[in-house]
Amino acid sequence: MLAPGLAVLFVGINPGLWSAATGWHFARPGNRFWPALHRGGFTPRLLHPSEQDELPALGLGITNMAARASARADELSTEELLDGAAILTDKVARYRPRWVAVVGVTAYRIGFQRSKATFGPQPESLAGARLWVLPNPSGLNAHFTPVTLGLAFGELREATELPAL
Repeated sequence: MLAPGLAVLFVGINPGLWSAATGWHFARPGNRFWPALHRGGFTPRLLHPSEQDELPALGLGITNMAARASARADELSTEELLDGAAILTDKVARYRPRWVAVVGVTAYRIGFQRSKATFGPQPESLAGARLWVLPNPSGLNAHFTPVTLGLAFGELREATELPAL
């Protein structure tokens, strides 16, 4: 799901067990990434996780901060997130997306040692890319509804100046 020169590289925390089993990002049926991506105007229709290969044609890509699959993101150690942030920085330097959108503020805070980071645009860049933090779309994150997730993704899309699809 990486390609050179993407408009936006979405960064999940790590694969859930369902994603690890299928090989598709954000694959668990309760995950709201794909609906939020569509509601935010990034895709012309709601894509199924199995259609993730269609994203690069839209200027979008997906990767993860940590490679180890787990049932919950909070099962990852600080060391795994720190290592993942370093690997992500190398990927961004190599593939040069314009924007990097980390999907999960807690993982971003830990991995990049930004304890006060909030949602939205970040003051720092990542290997030359603009940086944005989105809410975690996991069904376990009840703080955000499908509507508010879609609005958060839409704010990012507007910032990137990509047209709504």
